[in-house]
Amino acid sequence: MDPSGVAAQTQKSPWGSVGPAAPACSLTEVMSEQLARQLDEENALPALSDPAVDPLRPEEAPDTASDLMLAQMLQMQFDREFDDQLRREEKKFNGDSKVSISFENYRMVHPYEDSDSSEDEVDWQDTRLDPYRADKPQTTPRRGFSGKGKNITTKHDEDTCGRKNTARMDNFAPEVHVGDGLGMDLKLSNQVFNSLKQHCYSEQRRSARLHEKKEHSTAEQAVDPRTRLLMYKMVNAGVLENINGCISTGKESVVFHADGGSLEEQPVPEEVVLKVFKTTLNEFKNRDRYIKDDYRFKDRFSKLNPRKVIRLWAEKEMHNLSRMKKAGIPCPDVVLLKKHILVMSFIGKEHVPAPKLKDVTLRSEEMKEAYQQVLQLMQQLYQDCSLVHADLSEYNMLWHQGKVWLIDVSQSVEPTHPHGLEFLFRDCRNVSTFFQKRGVSEAMSVYDLFNTVTGLNIPVGAEDEALFMAEIVALEKRNEDHIQKRGKKTFLVTSEDGGPPSEPDSDD
Repeated sequence: MDPSGVAAQTQKSPWGSVGPAAPACSLTEVMSEQLARQLDEENALPALSDPAVDPLRPEEAPDTASDLMLAQMLQMQFDREFDDQLRREEKKFNGDSKVSISFENYRMVHPYEDSDSSEDEVDWQDTRLDPYRADKPQTTPRRGFSGKGKNITTKHDEDTCGRKNTARMDNFAPEVHVGDGLGMDLKLSNQVFNSLKQHCYSEQRRSARLHEKKEHSTAEQAVDPRTRLLMYKMVNAGVLENINGCISTGKESVVFHADGGSLEEQPVPEEVVLKVFKTTLNEFKNRDRYIKDDYRFKDRFSKLNPRKVIRLWAEKEMHNLSRMKKAGIPCPDVVLLKKHILVMSFIGKEHVPAPKLKDVTLRSEEMKEAYQQVLQLMQQLYQDCSLVHADLSEYNMLWHQGKVWLIDVSQSVEPTHPHGLEFLFRDCRNVSTFFQKRGVSEAMSVYDLFNTVTGLNIPVGAEDEALFMAEIVALEKRNEDHIQKRGKKTFLVTSEDGGPPSEPDSDD
């Protein structure tokens, strides 16, 4: 034997034993018809007519030899395609409407037989055999009655109307629990059904109103989405480093503490406050009384748009603070105004706000000094700034670094306001009452304090408040008549020496 052939036979493959090689054949053998027929016979599949040896046909396949069976299968497939088209038409017809119309009665295939529907299609439910489904009330013929003689029944029959009203309860909103009447012949009178219907309608209106109020108005210590977006923009722009939290709430605004950032026009203090004016008027409904008669905002006042009123309210406080700062009155510095958010300097130290005058404990000498400061501030505010605080009390005065600071001047008006002197008299009463209770002997009466601040000499007499208020109203009336004649805001007497009236500041 040839040694090379033996070596080839004994050589082993690392992947396993190698099978014998196929015998070589020439091109003529490949092209021979005999070889082709032999290959066809070897690779031929079993006959399709023999179902017993069909490897591709499952054993559970139905018998299709019957023409009736083929027709039923084709009809079933057609019905399923028709139902799919019906679902698409129903989905297109209903859209996003809360009230949907069902084409279930037009379906051709029973829901339990339709198992090929995808999960994205409408979830069908067989309600034809639902035991909890209310029976359809008997329909009244078009002529309005049924039966003859004594057995006649009209559409106003009590039992028929009661069953109809019970069936109509299924049309109530899903959140209304109407229960089920399984096995019971329930009848609701028209009066009861109408009351339930009106109650459901009122509840839907109330829930929608509460949702809208929650989304579009500020709560007591929260902000609406628009306000939250404005605050985020301030942080992203670098005006604020971060917002720390709420430090005060009131009937008109919510105050937040924040760390200042930087502005191109002016420096920003290290600590600032954000005064967010509430966009709901539920707690302070009479605020238009302070702004609609102010000549600076009279033409821009709109009682029908609360958001515009709130923006004017914030703008008014900004102008009043700027006017007070020019006069040297201790008050917060205005940093930025963005719609109904006013950014001001923080009166306090290290995140601790300055205490209100009503909460601070002062010695007798310090209390007397505080009273003298308040008296001087009221005179400066009236004579130099031509403003009346209109809400001055121990709640709106802070004690910081041995001085009294005035805050909350959004409602402040000019003395030429139709009710300006009345507001000033109320401020004098609050100040005089507070310091008299704190034991300040130098505290003047409300009448003397009013005359001292205004420079007017209204006779006190027997100190009858009604007569004093009558004099104040008469002064306001004469001032209003003078304004209507002159066509501009002036005040006849503003100081003791009877100097000329103050002109509006340029910042307004």
